[in-house]
Amino acid sequence: MHHTAIKPLLLAGLLATLATLGALPAFAQAPFPSKPITMVVGFAPGGGTDTAARIIAKKLTENIGQNVIVENKSGAGGNIAANHVSKAAPDGYTIILTAPGSVAVAPHQNSNLPYDPRTDLTPITMAVVFPNVLVVHPSVPAKNVAEYIKLSKTKPGSLSYGSSGIGNAGHLAGELFKIVTKADITHVPYKGGGPAMADLLGGQVPSVFASAPSAVPQIKAGKIRALATTGATRSTFLPEVPTVAEAGFPGFEATNWYAYMAPGKTPRAIVELLNRELVKVLNTPEVRNQLLAQGMEPLPMTVDQLGKYIEHEYATWGRVVKEAGIQAE
Repeated sequence: MHHTAIKPLLLAGLLATLATLGALPAFAQAPFPSKPITMVVGFAPGGGTDTAARIIAKKLTENIGQNVIVENKSGAGGNIAANHVSKAAPDGYTIILTAPGSVAVAPHQNSNLPYDPRTDLTPITMAVVFPNVLVVHPSVPAKNVAEYIKLSKTKPGSLSYGSSGIGNAGHLAGELFKIVTKADITHVPYKGGGPAMADLLGGQVPSVFASAPSAVPQIKAGKIRALATTGATRSTFLPEVPTVAEAGFPGFEATNWYAYMAPGKTPRAIVELLNRELVKVLNTPEVRNQLLAQGMEPLPMTVDQLGKYIEHEYATWGRVVKEAGIQAE
């Protein structure tokens, strides 16, 4: 008779023990990552940053066994996305694939920027680097840089160039081009490389300082003409196209890049883990080839290498913003 009385007590004790065990993971740190990661992109779908993010996210999802979701938060040249990530929980579950605009340029243009990229964001790794390309609609008579500059001076201010937005790599390349070559060109900002390229193809804008990813397929298809690339050396993707430097302006260089960053207070251990996983993805042959096919060169770095690279870019573009008098949107 008393055996049956013991059973409920044992059961209650067992349940209490299980309940305590169940509560333990709340105190112990769950292994990272234990839920989906959001990879924020500051531009509309179809541009270079979005393309790179999707290629990398797919492989990262396979490797870590958690979904990596690409979220587009376009506007203000990528600054809306950078601000969003700077205010996100610093737990590694929200990261950004950023371009130079929002981390190396915006602070020089806008004293009221709601985030400071040097403290509110922390470097993870460089993803890719590539030049910009000065491309024109087939109806533009210029066949090279010299002819383009000459054309710009025939009707001052009438030759315009599009870019992915104010303070972005294409805009900076265009302004540096203006400073160095004295070309008389007018900037037309878009909400990303995709929309700028669409207007170039449609003939609504005569020229664009485009990212290699958005330009290369259209150049290969013969829909637009490349006049020059903006890197220090010729592009792997367009070896036949001269650099602006070769076209008579030695020392001209405006390299574009996309880098991974996390909210500023993200623990170093989580940043290092993200670095390892992203570097592994960037070194995977299939991912490398997919990125190279898009005109982007994978360039994984350590956390500290990226930190130094961004500092250098911060100083470089600070000078251009000042000299060109680039105002924020």
